[in-house]
Amino acid sequence: MNKTGARGSWLKTKGRLKQKFAALTNNDMAFSGGKKDEVIGRLQIKLGKTKEELIRIIEGL
Repeated sequence: MNKTGARGSWLKTKGRLKQKFAALTNNDMAFSGGKKDEVIGRLQIKLGKTKEELIRIIEGL
């Protein structure tokens, strides 16, 4: 997938996560290339979920 397609996909996912979890902010969801684990770590702390739970939630959106 090209960068534009990946970015668009992340923007949709980010929006859906923010709808599902109102406590999330733009800073929590800030993603720069190659830092997927960093974002997952921030979400784990903020939402109190495991990495596996978060991945299932994201994949289910």
